[in-house]
Amino acid sequence: MSQIKIITVIGGGTMGNGIAHVFAMNGFEVNLVDTKQELLDRALNTIEKNLDRMVQKEKISDADKLKTLDNIHPSLNLGESVKKADLIIEAIPEIFKLKKQVLSDIDKHAGEHAVIASNTSSISITRLAAVTDHPERFIGMHFFNPVPVMKLVEVVNGLETASEVTKLIEDISRELGKVPVPVNDSPGFVSNRVLMPMINEAIFCVYEGVGSPEHIDEVMKLGMAHPMGPLRLADFIGLDICLDILNVLYDGFKDPKYRPCPLLVKMVDSGKLGDKTGIGFYNHE
Repeated sequence: MSQIKIITVIGGGTMGNGIAHVFAMNGFEVNLVDTKQELLDRALNTIEKNLDRMVQKEKISDADKLKTLDNIHPSLNLGESVKKADLIIEAIPEIFKLKKQVLSDIDKHAGEHAVIASNTSSISITRLAAVTDHPERFIGMHFFNPVPVMKLVEVVNGLETASEVTKLIEDISRELGKVPVPVNDSPGFVSNRVLMPMINEAIFCVYEGVGSPEHIDEVMKLGMAHPMGPLRLADFIGLDICLDILNVLYDGFKDPKYRPCPLLVKMVDSGKLGDKTGIGFYNHE
């Protein structure tokens, strides 16, 4: 397990393409897998745009950009892409049923040496690991958006995760220029267990007429030194994702303090999801 050379990332969305980007930029061969060619094309276009931005800011050279793109191999074939991978990272939507199906497929094709990681932001690593035949080689590798910029990787140990797997993931995170922080499995881990109730409470403040989104965010930025207010951050994350995570916390702890605000539920039902749809607590169009 000490030689990680080939990475397979399952899912080319916001997180998946960012994960592929940082691995490829650091010299790893990356198989990027998705279900449709148009999704792969979109992922590669996003990666290229982000690399162009880095070239413009003189953080990397044109040669670095081309080498990074050469290291990424898009694929529609999960089985073939997983077969020779040393590290497989699942980065699909935060739906347990969907993750269970994909992890089961990964487990059928993964080599005996491969480590399987999930980028889940809240679902139990122990529960996901149980889908596989080797839960000792399963771990949470929770990156943060935007992946090329954010330094943190929350390294989440499941009940049976082997200590050498944890060390491996910590070491490889450092190779990417990230800062790994190990935590143990619990709904929402540390990051979202602390963050989402704050966002939810800010939404309750809007719901109850305590203040406007702009004023609530201004209080948090100026008074608590947050670089981005909780409601602007919610739009950036995606209100649907915030709701999914709060539901995981609510179901996991059975504690009413995690109950999603009715306003958040209504906004998601109406399709107002934040940046991704152009409107949320703010108008982004």
